[in-house]
Amino acid sequence: MRARSSKPVLTSAAAARNVCLMTVVLMFMACHGGSSGTSSSHTIGGTITGLKTGGVVLANGTVTVSVAAGASTWVFPSSFASNTAYSVTVVTQPAGELCEVSSGSGATLPDDVTNVAVACSAFGQWVWEGGLDSVNASGVYGTQGAASASNFPGARQTASSWIDSFGNLWLFGGVGYDSTDSVGNLNDLWRFSQGTGQWTWIGGANTDNAAGIYGTQGTAAASNVPGARYSASSWIDASGNLWLFGGYGSDSTGAAGKLDDLWRFSPGTGQWTWINGASTDNAAGVYGALGTAAAGNVPGARYAATSWIDASGNLWLFGGYGSDSTGTVGRLNDLWEYSASSGQWTWVGGSSVANATGSYGTLEIAAAGNGPGARQAANSWIDSSGTVWLFGGYGYDSTGDLGYLNDLWQYSSSSGQWTWVSGSSTDNASGIYGTQGTVSASNVPGARQAANSWIDSSGSLWLFGGYGHDSVDGLGALNDLWQFSPGTKQWTSVSGGDVANAAGVYGIQGTASDGALPGARQGASSWVDPSGHLLLFGGAGYGATGNGYLNDVWQFVRPQ
Repeated sequence: MRARSSKPVLTSAAAARNVCLMTVVLMFMACHGGSSGTSSSHTIGGTITGLKTGGVVLANGTVTVSVAAGASTWVFPSSFASNTAYSVTVVTQPAGELCEVSSGSGATLPDDVTNVAVACSAFGQWVWEGGLDSVNASGVYGTQGAASASNFPGARQTASSWIDSFGNLWLFGGVGYDSTDSVGNLNDLWRFSQGTGQWTWIGGANTDNAAGIYGTQGTAAASNVPGARYSASSWIDASGNLWLFGGYGSDSTGAAGKLDDLWRFSPGTGQWTWINGASTDNAAGVYGALGTAAAGNVPGARYAATSWIDASGNLWLFGGYGSDSTGTVGRLNDLWEYSASSGQWTWVGGSSVANATGSYGTLEIAAAGNGPGARQAANSWIDSSGTVWLFGGYGYDSTGDLGYLNDLWQYSSSSGQWTWVSGSSTDNASGIYGTQGTVSASNVPGARQAANSWIDSSGSLWLFGGYGHDSVDGLGALNDLWQFSPGTKQWTSVSGGDVANAAGVYGIQGTASDGALPGARQGASSWVDPSGHLLLFGGAGYGATGNGYLNDVWQFVRPQ
């Protein structure tokens, strides 16, 4: 006899009720993120290392999370809509440290994100890498084209500098000491290898005030060379070519004046090409129609202009001291773009007449009428989004007064508009340093010219030294190091003194030390190497003892 099954037998009505109930459960799970549906929101979090001195605040859009010192993981307190873009940024840095985000952005959010890495470290230390700790050293050139441990450029300021795709540093000209201990304008070209720590004299004269050899416009030649000059503008393009514009120095006749010649140097061939501009000094600008490229357009002769290169390889030039459209000499605020593909200049904005007053508008509000006043020796940065940042210089404020400036501006090439972001709209402002290593809304560098600037991998802006106002309204050379966060629009005093004219503390060459610090200086040359470290050469300022031209090499090493 077969055993009776214990499984209940459902009537057709009961089976129908069960089907309906199951349908309701599945619909509920689908709508509320159950395993049988797709979640409508996800969390974002990850790891954090090195956070020792205080808390850091991270943000994705308007949602923030505060992460305490010593934490190893973190997660935002709120979830985010599925399949939306995300970008994790640092909005408040911890005291005395710098935190950087990696793997922090994406176009979509298909699932929980757990791999955003935040790395925090001390801001960094200075290392004296080479050169002398004294001032006014003559150049040791050696054999042209041959690297040597004994080679070294003479002490100088306002030279032009580039870094190539191999991490080699390039230095051209400036005003300072040649091989014979004579002081004048220089046109020597040098290459420094970080791997060997050695300099190579590549070209140009080893004596000062050499005239330019222009050759045929547009044609490279071994004999071509720009004349000796200082405060020229420079760029490096995606092909590794070096570009040089203007400055103050010697033209084709040996006469000294302001220049508007544009040159290109090919490291592959070792040859210069005169691209355009005049072969004689003090040429007036040819502006053409605003916003229209033309073969006849060219910026007027000038020195101490500000320059940058955009993602398309176009060269940009702002201001400086030189000749306007009428030939009048003064400070400029004209903005120019040069297209290497067309070989033409375009006057993009600013005035075609010298000594224009700044038009600041409302703080943090872009407007068509906004624009920095005419100035020379300002600093610039260009970030990953193509936004240009401009700081300080010597020029005209909102009232038409002439002095040192500490205003920070943004320029959008897509809108063609300027935004006043930070600093004073009037001249000669003192610095507000706060507590070193601690970000504050009230912090701001003092007004200055001829500082050094660079941008790091997280998009923070960095500023070192220059000539201007310290914390007590003293005027002189500076050695303060600052960081600006575009996310918070706040400055942090990182290292250096808050009083002008400080001597250098060199320590042991090649050894990082908390006490090592470059002396106050202006017109130094700077590079950022592939590891994100700042390299600094020379300038006019203070060695271990004495004040004059410098040829020391420093590196600011940030822990990685």
